[in-house]
Amino acid sequence: MYLHIGNEQILRKEDIIGIFDIENASVSKFTKEFLSRSQQEGQVVSVTADLPKSIIVWERNGERRLYLSQLAPATLRKRSCVLG
Repeated sequence: MYLHIGNEQILRKEDIIGIFDIENASVSKFTKEFLSRSQQEGQVVSVTADLPKSIIVWERNGERRLYLSQLAPATLRKRSCVLG
């Protein structure tokens, strides 16, 4: 199954590690460091021109990406459940 995360970007559900609220996640020192390191390594993909609301951590075959989406984590979770 697939999850539409915004702006025509679709991810396979089995490759999604987690969906996090960007405001809550960016409070922790460790999370800030993780986000900064991921940005430096070119692993961050923004799928929105708007202010992002969620971070989707994705990994397949050892390749990791952090997708920044304008959709709220609750919306993404609901879409995920609807898809099965």
